[in-house]
Formats: sequence, C-alpha cells, structure tokens
Amino acid sequence: MFDKLYVALIHYPILKKDGSIVSTAVTNFDVHDISRTCRTYNVKNYFLVTNLPAQRKIVEKVLDYWLNGYGGEFNPNRKEALEIFKIKNYLEDVIEEIEKNEGERPKIVFTSAKARNNVVSFEELKNQIKDSDHPFLILFGTGWGMPEEIREISDYDLEPIRANGEFNHLSVRAAVAITLDRLIGEIV
Repeated sequence: MFDKLYVALIHYPILKKDGSIVSTAVTNFDVHDISRTCRTYNVKNYFLVTNLPAQRKIVEKVLDYWLNGYGGEFNPNRKEALEIFKIKNYLEDVIEEIEKNEGERPKIVFTSAKARNNVVSFEELKNQIKDSDHPFLILFGTGWGMPEEIREISDYDLEPIRANGEFNHLSVRAAVAITLDRLIGEIV
C-alpha cells in the first residue's frame, strides 16, 4: 500500500532552457520543505539527487546542524522530518538503495509540468499504489524538467498538475505537496 512510497528530487540530469543537460543548484527549501511534506505523508525516504560535490557539502552542513547540532534541539519537528532525507549522486543510486531495502526495483513515476501523451491520472496512480505491494518512487525535476531518458525508464508518466488558468509555473515544493495530497490525501 502506501508504506513503500519514496520521493526523489532530481538536480542531475536536468534540462536547461535550451534542452542541454545540466546540474541545477540545490536550495535550502529543497531540503527542508520537501522533507517536511514527505514526512507528513509518511513517505519512507526522500532522496535529493545531485552529482556536484560542492552542493552535497552544503546539504551535509545543513543536515548536520538540524540532525546533530542546535537546530535539532531548537526544532525537534524539523529534525524528525529530516531523518527520512537522503542525498545521492545519481538516480541509479536511489533505485539501487530502494531495491536493496525492499527486495525489488521500485515502480518509477515520472512527473512534469509539460503537457504530454499517454499519462496516467492521479486517480489511476492512487489506485495502482493502493492495490500494490511494490515500492513506488515518484520523481520530481528542477530546472526545465527531467530529460526524456528518465521518462523512458519510468513505469508511469503522471499527468501534470493543472489549474484553471494559462500560467503554469509551480515551485517544485508546491508540486510535491499537491501530488502527495492527491495520491494519499486522507488515506494515511
């Protein structure tokens, strides 16, 4: 059911506006806010994927402060949320860890704000997760989205979040929260 749900925020490989592959910068909000959302919805682990050593060092400092330093004493809720957080170099490392922990490869869910064909609805995916014993990994991109090769290795391509307007530029933090609420909502 929903006890084998994982989330990953991809900072590499990511599309640049011109379509080339880049690494995007990690923000503090990527670490804190998405961890809090994932913990609220009982996500097993939240992975942040970056291949840049300097970015990893920044994240490790933030984690040390909140998990081992004064931050954890000051705000135990934030510490608890960050206990599900993990940082990995590549998506393959995330898949490998989940496979090791669960005994099988996770079903991978691709997300994007871009309109595309052959997508699964939130309701369909919710039912798939609810009726399955398989682990699920929901991927979120940064920058201008994840490249096609990630979509090609995914088992599901989730429909984009749409509002009743033409503007469509949610923060990834908002997209994670909306997605988890639509998939899990009051079920947890």
